[in-house]
Amino acid sequence: MIAERAEQGGLSVERMCELSGVSRAGFYRHWEESAPRQSDTALRDAIQQVVVEKQFYGYRRVQQELRQRGHRVNAKRVLRLMREDNLFCLRTRRFVPVTTDSQHGWRVWPNLARGLVTQTLNQLWVADITYVRLQEEFVYLAVVLDAHSRRVVGWALARHLGASVALEALRMALAERQPAAGLIHHSDRGIQYACSDYLTLLAEHRAQPSMSRVGNPYDNAKAESFMKTLKQEQVHGRSWRDLEALRSDLATFLDITYNHQRLHSSLGYQTPAAFERQWRSAPSPAASPSLTGARELTTPSPQTPLPGLQCIGHQNCP
Repeated sequence: MIAERAEQGGLSVERMCELSGVSRAGFYRHWEESAPRQSDTALRDAIQQVVVEKQFYGYRRVQQELRQRGHRVNAKRVLRLMREDNLFCLRTRRFVPVTTDSQHGWRVWPNLARGLVTQTLNQLWVADITYVRLQEEFVYLAVVLDAHSRRVVGWALARHLGASVALEALRMALAERQPAAGLIHHSDRGIQYACSDYLTLLAEHRAQPSMSRVGNPYDNAKAESFMKTLKQEQVHGRSWRDLEALRSDLATFLDITYNHQRLHSSLGYQTPAAFERQWRSAPSPAASPSLTGARELTTPSPQTPLPGLQCIGHQNCP
């Protein structure tokens, strides 16, 4: 009460202590004990609101979310309060069936993404396919990400692992972004990405294929990281009746939650959409090889198939 009256500008703390028959030393001892508890109580309430909304956030992302909401707090304090309140992000691990068939006769393309430090949007795209379990079947999700901003630029869902699901995701990305010539498209060695239909579509947009080494997920780490986030924050612990129910939820997660709301540590705790807005608003130097990639790359003509396609163009993708 003394502190409240003093803050209201009525009387000084010294005068309030005299009227209350309390020593100033006793008042400050009490204040030093109670003020941190009051501050922790307010912060606990804010932390719980964040955790309820975003139950897969760890303490670092919770701290960044709090800062964006106007709370000045360090990560160690957030961790301490989350531990005291048993507020831990959900983490589960399940068996992941194989979705990559690299035992095929199609050409394997060199890895152009290894060691490449992206400097612009639409410089490097990464693609991958994963499975999602429904109540009565498995379905498959193909995604394409912009490696510079981590934004999902294309995705497709199907009941099969044929090339058409990967093609649909790529077509969405191309229509959405309309990249300039020289884009590098990186994927694993799966037959969906190695077949002629997929490579021809890349060639038509003057994009260059790139593929990971055998059995090395680190070559496509950004896509693998996205799939882990998808499983942890959207798939695990949920159940969908059918494909259309899943499609509706995934559209919300990918287009809104992931691209516009989820904070990414690799982007300085920004969302992909915010990162891209900041990147586009920054003054950009004249285009040069140093801005379009770590190496200069030749681009195929849209009229001429990529080298190696002439001998397989007559075959059909699976």
